[in-house]
Amino acid sequence: MAAANAPISMKEVLTLPSIGINPQHITFTNVTMESDKYICVRETSPQNSVVIVDMNMPMQPLRRPITADSALMNPNTRILALKAQLPGTTQDHLQIFNIELKAKIKSHQMPEQVVFWKWISPKLLGMVTQTTVYHWSIEGDSEPVKMFDRTANLANNQIINYKCDPSEKWLVLIGIAPGSAERPQLVKGNMQLFSVDQQRSQALEAHAASFAQFKVPGNENPSVLISFATKSFNSGQITSKLHVIELGAQPGKPAFSKKQADLFFPPDFADDFPVAMQISHKYSLIYVITKLGLLFVYDLETAAAVYRNRISPDPIFLTAEASSVGGFYAINRRGQVLLATVNEATIVPFVSGQLNNLELAVNLAKRGNLPGAENLVVQRFQELFAQTKYKEAAELAAESPQGLLRTPDTVAKFQSVPVQAGQTPPLLQYFGTLLTRGKLNAFESLELSRLVTVDNDLALKIYIKARATPKVVAAFAERREFDKILIYSKQVGYTPDYLFLLQTILRTDPQGAVNFALMMSQMEGGCPVDYNTITDLFLQRNLIREATAFLLDVLKPNLPEHGYLQTKVLEINLVTFPNVADAILANGMFSHYDRPRIAQLCEKAGLYMRALQHYTELPDIKRVIVNTHAIEPQSLVEFFGTLSREWALECMKDLLLVNLRGNLQIIVQTAKEYCEQLGVDACIKLFEQFKSYEGLYFFLGSYLSSSEDPDIHFKYIEAAAKTGQIKEVERVTRESNFYDAEKTKNFLMEAKLPDARPLINVCDRFGYVPDLTHYLYTNNMLRYIEGYVQKVNPGNAPLVVGQLLDDECPEDFIKGLILSVRSLLPVEPLVEECEKRNRLRLLTQFLEHLVSEGSQDVHVHNALVVAYRRGQCDDELINVTNKNSLFKLQARYVVERMDADLWEKVLNPENSFRRQLIDQVVSTALPESKSPEQVSAAVKAFMTADLPHELIELLEKIAIKADPSRVMDYINRLDNFDGPAVGEVAVEAQLYEEAFAIFKKFNLNVQAVNVLLDNIRSIERAVEFAFRVEEDAVWSQVAKAQLREGLVSDAIESFIRADDSTQFLDVIRAAEDADVYHDLVRYLLMVRQKVKEPKVDSELIYAYAKIDRLGDIEEFILMPNVANLQNVGDRLYDDTLYEAAKIIYAFISNWAKLAVTLVKLQQFQGAVDAARKANSAKTWKEVCFACVDAEEFRLAQICGLNIIVQVDDLEEVSEYYQNRGYFNELISLMESGLGLERAHMGIFTELGVLYARYRYEKLMEHIKLFSTRLNIPKLIRACDEQQHWKELTYLYIQYDEFDNAATTIMNHSPEAWDHMQFKDVAVKVANVELYYKAVHFYLQEHPDLINDLLNVLALRVDHTRVVDIMRKAGHLLLVKPYMVAVQSNNVSAVNEALNEIYVEEEDYERLRESIDMHDNFDQIGLAQKIEKHELLEMRRVAAYIYKKAGRWKQSIALSKKDNLYKDAMETASQSGDRELAEELLVYFIEQGKKECFASCLFVCYDLIRADVALELAWMNNMVDFAFPYLLQFVREYTGKVDELVKDRIEQQIEVKTKEKEEKDVIAQQNMYAQLLPLALPAPPMPGMGGGPSMGGGFAPPPPMGGMGMPPMPPFGMPPMGSY
Repeated sequence: MAAANAPISMKEVLTLPSIGINPQHITFTNVTMESDKYICVRETSPQNSVVIVDMNMPMQPLRRPITADSALMNPNTRILALKAQLPGTTQDHLQIFNIELKAKIKSHQMPEQVVFWKWISPKLLGMVTQTTVYHWSIEGDSEPVKMFDRTANLANNQIINYKCDPSEKWLVLIGIAPGSAERPQLVKGNMQLFSVDQQRSQALEAHAASFAQFKVPGNENPSVLISFATKSFNSGQITSKLHVIELGAQPGKPAFSKKQADLFFPPDFADDFPVAMQISHKYSLIYVITKLGLLFVYDLETAAAVYRNRISPDPIFLTAEASSVGGFYAINRRGQVLLATVNEATIVPFVSGQLNNLELAVNLAKRGNLPGAENLVVQRFQELFAQTKYKEAAELAAESPQGLLRTPDTVAKFQSVPVQAGQTPPLLQYFGTLLTRGKLNAFESLELSRLVTVDNDLALKIYIKARATPKVVAAFAERREFDKILIYSKQVGYTPDYLFLLQTILRTDPQGAVNFALMMSQMEGGCPVDYNTITDLFLQRNLIREATAFLLDVLKPNLPEHGYLQTKVLEINLVTFPNVADAILANGMFSHYDRPRIAQLCEKAGLYMRALQHYTELPDIKRVIVNTHAIEPQSLVEFFGTLSREWALECMKDLLLVNLRGNLQIIVQTAKEYCEQLGVDACIKLFEQFKSYEGLYFFLGSYLSSSEDPDIHFKYIEAAAKTGQIKEVERVTRESNFYDAEKTKNFLMEAKLPDARPLINVCDRFGYVPDLTHYLYTNNMLRYIEGYVQKVNPGNAPLVVGQLLDDECPEDFIKGLILSVRSLLPVEPLVEECEKRNRLRLLTQFLEHLVSEGSQDVHVHNALVVAYRRGQCDDELINVTNKNSLFKLQARYVVERMDADLWEKVLNPENSFRRQLIDQVVSTALPESKSPEQVSAAVKAFMTADLPHELIELLEKIAIKADPSRVMDYINRLDNFDGPAVGEVAVEAQLYEEAFAIFKKFNLNVQAVNVLLDNIRSIERAVEFAFRVEEDAVWSQVAKAQLREGLVSDAIESFIRADDSTQFLDVIRAAEDADVYHDLVRYLLMVRQKVKEPKVDSELIYAYAKIDRLGDIEEFILMPNVANLQNVGDRLYDDTLYEAAKIIYAFISNWAKLAVTLVKLQQFQGAVDAARKANSAKTWKEVCFACVDAEEFRLAQICGLNIIVQVDDLEEVSEYYQNRGYFNELISLMESGLGLERAHMGIFTELGVLYARYRYEKLMEHIKLFSTRLNIPKLIRACDEQQHWKELTYLYIQYDEFDNAATTIMNHSPEAWDHMQFKDVAVKVANVELYYKAVHFYLQEHPDLINDLLNVLALRVDHTRVVDIMRKAGHLLLVKPYMVAVQSNNVSAVNEALNEIYVEEEDYERLRESIDMHDNFDQIGLAQKIEKHELLEMRRVAAYIYKKAGRWKQSIALSKKDNLYKDAMETASQSGDRELAEELLVYFIEQGKKECFASCLFVCYDLIRADVALELAWMNNMVDFAFPYLLQFVREYTGKVDELVKDRIEQQIEVKTKEKEEKDVIAQQNMYAQLLPLALPAPPMPGMGGGPSMGGGFAPPPPMGGMGMPPMPPFGMPPMGSY
């Protein structure tokens, strides 16, 4: 078979000896080829080296001096694996190198020798030892991993190959061993197949094996196949087989049926055996290569033989797959590198023709898209169609090689098939099959679109069946079945373009897009599209509500990393739908958003309440809070509860200042709600500051019932009065017991209310009736006087009358007032008031009136008696007193009168009232009398009346007054007298011992001890007496006296003996003053048994504390008690009794006070625990500061972390630490605070300030890490103060203050300057002057970099100014590169400076280039400057400048002067001046420059006149030199004449042609006229005489040129001229 027609083509790619490989090294152990990219050869002589042959450039091998036992090149990359045995051991040292990077990747020392190794994948090395197989990954630091142990059949075998399948789940190891004894020359092959999943091995006989993947029809997942070839000798016969079997068949799926085929070895190759197997995945062909060079080719699917031939005369020892071409490489012992490939043009005809295997030919053609099977495919398609096997026909058409059957005819054929009910239309089956194989062509797509537009369900079924996953996904999206998209994609392992899908859905169904986005967010492994991207998609289409719905759902977990999105959803709604944002904030579902930003937006959106809740600075709060018109009052009141006391008061003040009337109700409500936190005094002061008595009235009205503060009650009365609330004033003055009566009375009098009832209440209750009366009388409010006396308090009428008398009120009004009250009027005080003022007569009428009405009131009669007495009306008085039984009054009157006649009259036995009178005289009148004369007169009267018994009685009564010295004797001798009365008399007479004796004699012990205590003032005798009588009442009196005298302990003892608890308040006060708490405890324990008073229990606890009985306190508070523990605790704390206070605070769970107490006790850990429970900023601060003072910094930090999260308290903590010099500890605290969830800008800023002050080396790192979270202005000030210029510069840059940054860098360059940074800053400054300051700065400090700076600033600076600066500094040359760079702007100053430099450097080339390209400079000046330059080229440039400036003569003169004749000629030529050119000719003649003369004629050819040239040449014998000019001149003019002649001829031809065309047109018109119908009359045609008539025959028309006809006139032809 000719090689050209063979199905497999072979070619020699390379011979290893041709690239310098010694043939002795071309062996299995020295040559490796792991893929079609590299061959690696290990040389051992003349020196150890490794040769790497890149198959892309095989003639340029890479040889490296490396000593190794084996070398392998990685299949894909330039990575080399080396193996070398350690000397004196059986261990191998393995190394892997990256040749390109020249770096070692990893190495390992194997404990046993590696007999074979191979790259089984680009990342994995397989290594085989005598007993075990290992895998070693080149990634990471992993060591070789044991995979399996070698089976027994491979013992003593030479390992020749090791492979794995693509999934690395199946491994195969192949070895060869000497043949059997019967046929030793036939090598035996052994194979070990290992399953990684099952961890099982199977031993088989095989010489070569390989893995492949094959898709079995009906199974979407490819099956793993193994093919292996074996040749064995059994029972005298040689058997050669090829096997193809499936590994790990998939349950429930169609399986690959096992295949086998014979390997036919020619007789000459009986002992040959397979050494390698390669499988072409492109064509599904198996290549089996034998040692002696035979090649067997089999079909993978059917194991059918395709081809056999010998491809190498030399033994083949190594092969490698050539995957790109579907063939393989083979290396033989000669060093040939052979490439075997499929001959695509011949293999299909070969199989169908030579092998007559039509099915295999068709399959090969379909598989590899190969030509040669067209007729077979068409024939097979028609057969299937005829057999109604439409599915098989569709598959054949879809897989037809080179799209042979994918034509409109095929589509039409399927369309023509009638559709059976309940079955899929054949056309759809066809399209479904096509889609499973790939894409549709244009015609197929069109036809399918026609189908699917009619039936979406049908389309979806097609796509699913065809596994057209993108189209299935798109169909689901169109049907809004988003859940099915995810389920389907997961099932088929497809990852849709979710972003594109979402965009597609958004265009038609925004809500559906939201649902789809939410489904994506719930996918396993997270949302495939970033939430922010999804949100932006919604927002780009202005779908605010949809974006909000999506974000609200996905942000429900409220994670810190979603802070940006939380801010975003709030931002977009605050701008567009503030009510939605308000609802979101009300739900409280977010906590990580940018609160300052949201606060600003809330304010702009009019959500002032939300803004208040987010602002943290007082100025912001004050600005917003005044918008009370848009804030719900109750919410605002609740907001005040979140503010500190100082801030709340400031805001309240602002509200009142802005709108006192409108905001008063809110302020009042706030003050009511938080009066305890704000302080009542502060609230009152606030209202008073704005003179808002109405606010004060409403505020105090709520607080009044719980307050006992006189000042508050007074202020309430005052406010109510000033706001006109008279009824409330009246009520409070009537009911309250706590206001200052004097102050209230004065205020009410000053206020002069129209209603006097409040003043009446005050004066009546607190005894200011005279003042009341005076006020009412002087203000002519007489009806209120009457009302008060008649209705309010008639009992105070005497005082009213007395004041009216003082005020000289008319008697008629007073009498009327008295009479209006009548019997309700207390007579005695009324008489007394009138008697004081000597106006008793005023009452006579009133008293007589009462008597006449039958009044039995003693006082009435007494008063009347007094009145009579003053008038000495004895008989009237006697009668009245007798009539009214006023004998005591009568007795007094008689005693006082000392009138014997009167005595005789009343003591007359006929007086029926004598006995009553005598009794009153004895018992009352005489004992009351202090006048001995009155007593003597009475005794005398009794003696005169002969009343001895009455006289003795009288004498008993008056003895004490009459003869004190005999009193004691009377007491001792007499027993039947009235002891109590006599005792009282004795006391009054200051006969205290006699009184004591009387009381003692009559067992009146209390009165007796009172005499001892009050009159005799002998506590000792009283105590002695009390011990004697042992009466509780006596001891009580003694105790009280002792208490008054300061004998506290004795008094307490006495009270205890008296069992008297009534005086506990005085006892407590005295005991505390005397510091006798032991005794007080005993007393209070006694008192507790009798009364349940908070004061008693509280004082008992305090007393226990004072005597350090803490255990008793603990027991006491655990028992039932009524102590005010809070007050007790505060008192103990104030008195430094901290241990006791700790017990109290702990019991009542007052953690704040407990924390402070523990601080005082130096128990800092406990204080921190208590502060944590209190969770109050004030408490945290107190504990923190105490821990700092005690240098308990760990605990102080715990406290500090809870403080610094509050912006207002951060600075206080910082100052406290700093003032005490604890800088490091403070820094540690702030650093810890950075990680807090509530960390705010203040913490980051304060830490930066601290770094700036105390640890500057960490400042820059801190700034860079947290630049976005810093209060940069504050940190800028700190860095400026501490002179950290580098950090200050960085901060200015971050704050976009580039001017300040640049200024700082220049002012403090030793620290702050960095060239790259300064360049970045310089281009951003706003102040243009800084550009030039920067130029000066670089000129002074960094002149070597000034050009770099200027290049950056080139677009911003004034180049002229820069040049001036450098010129003045004398360093113009320094900025030459800059000027060169900006010279393109053609600035005069730059051009002149550069030109000046070029002149100075004598760089004429650059100077000329500058002049050519940039003309904005003083050209004449420069020319004049260099026209006398010593350098010729410079003078030449001057001439050039003159030439450019149009000064032709000067340029030519300068060129002539320097003998630059060429320049002179060119200048003359460019000038266009004939005179100059001819003058130059004359000059050359004069100078004898004949050559120059000739050259000038040529250069100035256009300017020189021929006659002048000839004349000059002839006259100066230079005709020969002028002859070239003459030739040119003649040639030019001859050419011109020829052109003229030619033009003339062409014009004549054109005229003739035009005339001929006109004649042709006329001829055609004549011909059309002759063809017209005869019936049409035609006008006579002049010029055609002699021709045939119209009725005659027609001459043949001339030939027509062209297709069109000329237009004909409607009525005949126009007259035509003759030809």
